Amino acid sequence: MSFYYSIPLVVTAELAEAQRLLGKEILRILDYYQEDGAKSIAQIEQALANGDPSAMVLPAHTLKGESRQFGAARLGDIAEAIENAARNCVEHHRKPDEVAVEVAMLRGCFTETLLAFGRTAPAIPHIPPPAPAASLRSIPLSRNNRTFGRRAAE
Repeated sequence: MSFYYSIPLVVTAELAEAQRLLGKEILRILDYYQEDGAKSIAQIEQALANGDPSAMVLPAHTLKGESRQFGAARLGDIAEAIENAARNCVEHHRKPDEVAVEVAMLRGCFTETLLAFGRTAPAIPHIPPPAPAASLRSIPLSRNNRTFGRRAAE
């Protein structure tokens, strides 16, 4: 079992304080949190698939901060671990493979957090890994093959 499961999913006192401060606006802001969180997770997953730690830093930082505003301690800590590891990988010119476990935990933890908030999780698009560079070279680049801006059947 992961260390992260010992961290509370949501610190209810922090969520209650956010509700007190935001009042009815909390529902609108949680809508933004759902959308932004889903985008951040997709960006982090894509960055891991691309081996690009620099592309992980900002979405992990954003997810960390937004999660902690609502008391989502576990998600905030996972995002912080990803952010710190990504920064370290950038500094030492390494691939971000060391946080693959944490990245894999994000979707489930995000869904659990939203359920704890009484919300449903948005569909987070699955981003397939990029095609190997060698296969891209095999695509013919001819003016006759272009279909951009018009239908292929035309």
